[in-house]
Amino acid sequence: MLKGIHNASVAKRLSLGVFLSVAPLALLWGLFPGHELEKASTSVKGVLRIVNENYVDADKASYDKLAHYALHGMVESLDPHSEFLESKDNKAFEEDLDGKFGGVGIEVELHQGHLTIVAVTPNAPSDKVGLKRGDYISTIDGFSVDHTAKMQEAVERLRGKPKTDVAVSVFRPSLNKTLSFNITREIINVNSVIGEKVLDQNIGYLRITEFSDNTGEQFWKKLNALLEKNIQALVIDLRDNPGGLLDAAVEVAEPFFKKGDLIVYTQGRKPTDKEEFKSETEGEALVMPVAILINEGSASAAEIVTGALKDTGKAIVVGERSFGKGSVQTIIKLASGEALRLTTAHYYTPSGKLIHQKGVSPHVEVVLSAEDDAKINRQVSREDITDPKEFKEHFGFEPIQDTQLLTALDVLKGVQLYDLEKIIETEKGNLKTSSTGHKVFWMTKKSVHKHSEFSGIPLGKSA
Repeated sequence: MLKGIHNASVAKRLSLGVFLSVAPLALLWGLFPGHELEKASTSVKGVLRIVNENYVDADKASYDKLAHYALHGMVESLDPHSEFLESKDNKAFEEDLDGKFGGVGIEVELHQGHLTIVAVTPNAPSDKVGLKRGDYISTIDGFSVDHTAKMQEAVERLRGKPKTDVAVSVFRPSLNKTLSFNITREIINVNSVIGEKVLDQNIGYLRITEFSDNTGEQFWKKLNALLEKNIQALVIDLRDNPGGLLDAAVEVAEPFFKKGDLIVYTQGRKPTDKEEFKSETEGEALVMPVAILINEGSASAAEIVTGALKDTGKAIVVGERSFGKGSVQTIIKLASGEALRLTTAHYYTPSGKLIHQKGVSPHVEVVLSAEDDAKINRQVSREDITDPKEFKEHFGFEPIQDTQLLTALDVLKGVQLYDLEKIIETEKGNLKTSSTGHKVFWMTKKSVHKHSEFSGIPLGKSA
């Protein structure tokens, strides 16, 4: 699971119960008791000394650099998800999980060799100075952005401390000229819950792109907005969602559970290392037909939500078997801004099903080719381009039919028809019923989870 836990500000309670505040690895050897550790540390110290004294490039073989090389190798050889984070990487990681950062408020992608602005956040610094969708970024603080530039490097240059300036030049195809802007960065909040709309037969739709610190709040707000529009069923699109914070996943699932109901639990190395995550929703649970869309790119926190709602019969799952990343990474702060992301537990559905390396299987399987999967992902990410001709010009293909979404809609319409038939039969038999439809509730959050576990790695391209 990738990207699934709560509050990743990393100054939080750690499931291991400790903070490590030691810098170079060389200082760690011999600090802890135990013959096995002492023996291992002696061996490592010997290798450190040999390499430091004999390697041909003395600069590469400093004790500090060797210590960091050793830390990377030690942690990252354990599993694909454990990692030693340098201070720069840890800062970017925290920003992604927090769902906010210092930036200019644009979303970019590489298109035909150009770093292209695909979205401008309303009222963000970029919007205020006049950047527009479709602009090609040429330079950032004098750094040339050409076809050889890496998108992540460009995003890092656009981001920075709030109230600092960044000089950006763009080529605007509509004017056939280059424009220059001086932009003052501000705190940018990333929207991870998007695409909210009402489809046929009052079926609501929401897409969650990742699970960051503010995803739960965004989900509740947009779900409430759909409920005000009297939706009678809901599609939650978790396709290609790599996960994120565990507690954010719990918050997204909570509206469908009564207070105290188990949503997910984690089990660590020891029998006593078990932690249950229960709904803290005040009031009644939301009851209505729900369909969840998943594919092979749905991982971590996305699998927590899917597994919880499927396991308890609260949702029908449509699409493909999910990724199967069901491990929990605890964030452990080190000195100088560094951190460990260490696998400390696996998580389980309410009934005790392990998702790790197994994934969640759909009730209704609709498998797409890799090519169609990529096309659908592009389409649902760029619903701002409604003209098929413009879409083809931009991406090189015409929009295709989203068979997974259409199948989910058909399933939900069938559930609605079934409920209607039950109501009719009830009325024919003169039987009393306490409800003639799906009761809708305005939901409010009364408490907030605070944990440090992480189940995935959000992928971002916002600046």
